[in-house]
Amino acid sequence: MNHRIVSQEEWLAARKQHLIKEKEFTRRRDQLSAERRDLPCVKVEKPYEFNGPEGRQTLADLFDGRRQLIVYPFMFGPGWKEGCKGCPFISDHIDGANLHLAHHDVALVAVSRAPWPEFAAFKRRMGWRFKRVSSYGSNFNYDYHVSFNKDDIAQGNVYYNYEMSKEAAEEMPGISVFYKDEAGNIFHTYSSYARGGDLLIGAYNYLDLTPKGRNETGIMDWVRHHDRYEDAPKSSDAYCSSEELHA
Repeated sequence: MNHRIVSQEEWLAARKQHLIKEKEFTRRRDQLSAERRDLPCVKVEKPYEFNGPEGRQTLADLFDGRRQLIVYPFMFGPGWKEGCKGCPFISDHIDGANLHLAHHDVALVAVSRAPWPEFAAFKRRMGWRFKRVSSYGSNFNYDYHVSFNKDDIAQGNVYYNYEMSKEAAEEMPGISVFYKDEAGNIFHTYSSYARGGDLLIGAYNYLDLTPKGRNETGIMDWVRHHDRYEDAPKSSDAYCSSEELHA
């Protein structure tokens, strides 16, 4: 930490000057959020299907009786043994928020491209309670630009984050939002990629308050699966009940 050491009066003056910028940012963020809510939407015409602990489900089923659906594409491709560090880091923030979202007309579901049995064990290991399904056999992840085939990657022919990219991998981060009207029609209202997921990471908001900040040399280079920190509990029993472990 390389901070100037000043008197209380000097600190207060500097803090109040910064507060002006913080308030400006908050107002701008509120305006941006309002503009996001007013974006146009696109009707979803494809009959997407998913597989999970409840069997086959349509996109409409994932709403679970609610009108709004947030889909988090958890990066876990066929044949993978575990998720990368980034998606589990975000996922560790979901269960607490999801308790409240479920009571405010919002369903939240993680979707992975691997077949359901392949990532069910990793979900149990991590102790997560939120719903997670597989889009295996569906074009859902490809249509919403978070999964890409090897040929397109090799040719640099990948559309990611609203532009052509030569740096994409088979699985990339993102999030998509959908709305279902009274007639049951489903509309795609929003998608965000790359660092758009920062908003979902509560730990980053805490770190941004501290003198050292995120203290990263690369994005999430310090993050570990929560059961791999040196002082982490050795069993996912610490994170959920035995009933949830077998869900």
